[in-house]
Amino acid sequence: MSGNPGSSLSALRPTPPERGSFPLDHDGDCTKHMQEYLKCMQLVQNENAMNCRLLAKNYLRCRMDHQLMDYDEWSHLGLPEDTPSTVDRATNKNNNVNNTNNTNNK
Repeated sequence: MSGNPGSSLSALRPTPPERGSFPLDHDGDCTKHMQEYLKCMQLVQNENAMNCRLLAKNYLRCRMDHQLMDYDEWSHLGLPEDTPSTVDRATNKNNNVNNTNNTNNK
């Protein structure tokens, strides 16, 4: 038996998340954005697709707008800045994925 049975528990100290708290969306303000992102990730089999990254930005932007997280630069969050070429490419890819799904569902 060890000398002090309770000492190992006192050594464990919880550490806060790197970017602070991430409150739950109790009012469902950003649920639609979250579901779109998760559906996209499922469609691309969890690959790091640009169209899904833009949906992630929409979700995080919603959370920022509803004060569910602090505002931060996209580069700090590992996401691209909003440029016309990035948005156009992702929109075209997203339309292609949606068109493929629509033809498969018929």
